[in-house]
Amino acid sequence: MIALLQRVSCASVEVNKKIVGNINAGMLVFLAVQKHDTLNIADQMLHRIMAYRMFADEHNKMNKNIKEIAGGILLVPQFTLAADTKKGLRPNFSSAASPDQGEQLFDYFLDKLKAEYDKVSAGVFGADMQVKLTNNGPVTFWLQI
Repeated sequence: MIALLQRVSCASVEVNKKIVGNINAGMLVFLAVQKHDTLNIADQMLHRIMAYRMFADEHNKMNKNIKEIAGGILLVPQFTLAADTKKGLRPNFSSAASPDQGEQLFDYFLDKLKAEYDKVSAGVFGADMQVKLTNNGPVTFWLQI
């Protein structure tokens, strides 16, 4: 499982010209599911994201997690993060989960995230989405399990 975290001042996701998710200050999470991923891996990634210290404390050090700042989370499925780009000029998606497996694990992750935290919005799995964001910093981290 791969997650690309971006600290944002605001972010939104639109499907068919309708906003389906938005947040103010917080974290935009692009999530990719790979073939080998399991519920256990999803649980590990969820714990890591929720505990990840990417927000400034009173000394301007990245010592606070999303709960400590009471920020929003916008979760967006993005299978292209699983692309193998080591050679050639076209991405290879052989390590990405099948659409069925990807949707199942994304939905599981989203349900667990909403059960743990109440400031969650999300994109739509498999949809053509327009994502808008204002990256704060910029601060961006790549997590992989």
